[in-house]
Amino acid sequence: MRLVFGLVLLIGIGLAGFAVFMAQSYITQTQAQLAAERANRAPVVETSEVFVARRAIRYGQRLTEQDVRAVKWPKEALPTGVFTDRAALFPPDATGPRTVLRAMEPNEPIMAMKVTAPGENAGVTSQLSRGMRAFTIQVNVTTGVAGFLRPTDRVDVYWTGRSSQGEITRMIESGVRVIAIDQSADQDRNDRAVIARNVTVEATPQQVAALAQAQSTGRLSLSLVGVEDDALSEAVEIDQRRLLGIEAPQQVVIERPQVCTIRTRRGNQVVEIPIPCTN
Repeated sequence: MRLVFGLVLLIGIGLAGFAVFMAQSYITQTQAQLAAERANRAPVVETSEVFVARRAIRYGQRLTEQDVRAVKWPKEALPTGVFTDRAALFPPDATGPRTVLRAMEPNEPIMAMKVTAPGENAGVTSQLSRGMRAFTIQVNVTTGVAGFLRPTDRVDVYWTGRSSQGEITRMIESGVRVIAIDQSADQDRNDRAVIARNVTVEATPQQVAALAQAQSTGRLSLSLVGVEDDALSEAVEIDQRRLLGIEAPQQVVIERPQVCTIRTRRGNQVVEIPIPCTN
């Protein structure tokens, strides 16, 4: 009887040890799998709420609350000028809705540079930077870059007129920003080239005075500046002689002999008598 009892006890101890071994193996395997999953899991990206367009919105359209929706956007990749607060995008005390200045596609973030202030229209005044003024230059097919100008392009302005040296051409302003073509300030106009009659540029008051004087005394021509061209233009001036490679005539100075005289009266006449010149 004791032998049977001892045998049963040994078998029980063996089974218990085996169960403990299997449990430890399972726990170890589970922990390894959890560690591998944590290692492969992508880090959590911190996001912020950003307002984007629900639909395609074009220049001049009013921006309403039905046109936007809030989405989660990575905080480290927030574009400059986005709206993260509905009250900032649609102020409760606004005098009117915002107007779109740049075309936006669905799910594109609403940015401050692409819309006007609340209640403003998409006119030229909304395009002007602080302290700048708008000035209109009359152009044609040749002086207006054949109609290839678009708002936000930059141009050099050349003046052609007469001076003491004859007719000359001189660059009077460099890198002036175009804000409107004729009566359109749409920055996304992608129609074919249209010959403009007027080009409105952004300039300082001093530049406006110079452009007005130049336009009233000669003719102005525009030259388109490349998008990535940030080089400073040097002073440019050319006249007909330089254009044709004609050297200016040299002035010949003829030295005449110095003659010294004295005046003397002979009766009723005054007579000049030459004498040697002295210092």
